Amino acid sequence: MGIIGSLAWFTILLFSFACKANPYAEQRYVPEAYSPVEVIVKKEEKPRVALPEKPAIYALIETTQGNMLFELFDKDASKTVQNFIDLAQGEKEFTLRNGQPQKRPFYDGLTFHRVIEGFMIQGGCPYGDGSGTPGYRFADEINAASLGLDQVKIGQSQFYTGYLYRYIGGELGIRSQREADERREELESNLEKAKNLSVMEILYRLGYRYNNVVKSKKAIKGALAMANAGPNTNGSQFFINQVDTPHLDGLHTVFGQIIQGADVVDKIIASGNGKTTIRKVSIYDKRTK
Repeated sequence: MGIIGSLAWFTILLFSFACKANPYAEQRYVPEAYSPVEVIVKKEEKPRVALPEKPAIYALIETTQGNMLFELFDKDASKTVQNFIDLAQGEKEFTLRNGQPQKRPFYDGLTFHRVIEGFMIQGGCPYGDGSGTPGYRFADEINAASLGLDQVKIGQSQFYTGYLYRYIGGELGIRSQREADERREELESNLEKAKNLSVMEILYRLGYRYNNVVKSKKAIKGALAMANAGPNTNGSQFFINQVDTPHLDGLHTVFGQIIQGADVVDKIIASGNGKTTIRKVSIYDKRTK
């Protein structure tokens, strides 16, 4: 074996040893297969407000505190947008606790059951307490790489530290604070080894699934996004940001952005939990036909 061959063999051995010494060196992320759908607005509704010139799909959410107009991202979150439109227009069947399938405008009459100053307002729960779903769940539509999460090391992120601890704790089988205290040296050693993994990699290992097709939007002020209970648990609940929430990027599908009525978000928060009712959600399709 020549010098080059010996060096190559040594490099392979060294790499193999490094991987065994640091089980967090490997990259496990694999993008999900994904194909967008063509969003169809089944009911044509006459605009009740002046719309922007931009060809797009718009959603008007009329509430007891005022109206909010949103642009929906039918290209970047098509399945989520289609779900929202069909529920709003009564074109999608849903099932509540009584077990009887229903098909009517889902959001009309519901409240913003959870509002938090300096954060967001959340609605879309049929029971008004955050526990409700439409009887089904569907997957996230997120491209973590387009959000830059593949370039941010988890050890350098101020927003995702808790997810690193959750992942390492799960890997070590730590189930309580007492166990964490007792195994602190081992825990800290593993945290150190994993800190160079990307945010995307850690979230992927925690069960979040991403595609490399869409161009996801960040959870900025005025963003309309799906509320969930973890990866791929979307249903009917959504939230609207009062402020930028970079700690939610990669965790929630952003499918729209407020373009009129941002002050209504502030009014809804000031009114308190469950005090604002959605009167009607209207959908306006102004795309180029």
